[in-house]
Amino acid sequence: MSRYCDVTGAGPGFGNNVPWSKKKTRRRWNVNLQTKRYFLPGEGRHVRLRVSTKGIKIIDRDGIEAVVQRLRKEGKKV
Repeated sequence: MSRYCDVTGAGPGFGNNVPWSKKKTRRRWNVNLQTKRYFLPGEGRHVRLRVSTKGIKIIDRDGIEAVVQRLRKEGKKV
């Protein structure tokens, strides 16, 4: 399972670790993903989403119905 947010599409960032000696090694910054279960009142069922903390705030702001509708419009299965 890849580390991408279902709502925002945010993925890991890549870069270098640079210590005091300036010897660079590759590293990655993972997204803060949470597995959340939301209830869809229009369909009478729950959906499970892997969302970042920013995605949780977007769902709180817009509502789960609007977010699921947007995901389906993009062609994602929910």
